[in-house]
Amino acid sequence: MTFGHTVRVITIPLLLVAAGCVPQDGAPKAASAAVPPALAQQSAAPAVPLAPATSAPATKITTDLTVPRSSTGTATYRCGNGDMITIQSLGTSLRAVGRDGVAEEFAASPANQTSRYQAATHDAIVIDGREALVMKKGSTPQTCKR
Repeated sequence: MTFGHTVRVITIPLLLVAAGCVPQDGAPKAASAAVPPALAQQSAAPAVPLAPATSAPATKITTDLTVPRSSTGTATYRCGNGDMITIQSLGTSLRAVGRDGVAEEFAASPANQTSRYQAATHDAIVIDGREALVMKKGSTPQTCKR
């Protein structure tokens, strides 16, 4: 069994499982409205203040999961085969520039997330923390690290 075949046998099923875990309609899954009995008993107990109350109102943090990240940034990755790739995040898409200087645009796939991207050439990039899995049509997927 060749290394490329082994990578495909392991990588493709993992990508399919990950794709099945992400909602495809763009809406985040709703949390259950039911409160577990253990938490209901704890919430019935009176609260003990930990610090003296201040006159400043509490700050509420609201996160809208339906809006993609708008931050842009650039990172250079070194791949296992000795190549380097520079990836620029554009929020809902990214631009990858190889060592040869050729740039390729990747759109989020599906559009509501920020880790999997696909180009019109069917090349794909999956970003996971400090690693990027770069899959090019006709070649072995490469794991690249920052």
